[in-house]
Amino acid sequence: RVRIATALSDSERKIVDEASKKLWKKRPDFISPGGNAYGQRERALCLRDYGWYLRLITYGILAGDKEPIESIGLIGVREMYNSLGVPVPGMAEAIRCLKEASLALLNQEDAKEAAPYFDYIAQAMS
Repeated sequence: RVRIATALSDSERKIVDEASKKLWKKRPDFISPGGNAYGQRERALCLRDYGWYLRLITYGILAGDKEPIESIGLIGVREMYNSLGVPVPGMAEAIRCLKEASLALLNQEDAKEAAPYFDYIAQAMS
């Protein structure tokens, strides 16, 4: 688990960049005028959140348990994003893009170990 968390942490910038490119390609409305990631500041905030969720996933992987993800990052997340006007389904899609970009960097066995942590967050946001 340490090896997986280290690989993800060491590649955070690459993963976030790749995931955001995938997301903007799937959902160009997010970065179009009126979208939640339109403008430099808004886009930077989204990328910050993606990095934060990736770190949260590494905590779960290190612990070998989803409890840290729940207690640190998911309690109240839907309410927070709803109050900010951020589309929660869009965040779930972002997590799926993070998963795809992350797992592409891992070997098959490590990817299989890491995948449920991404799925857990995406499901909680769906």
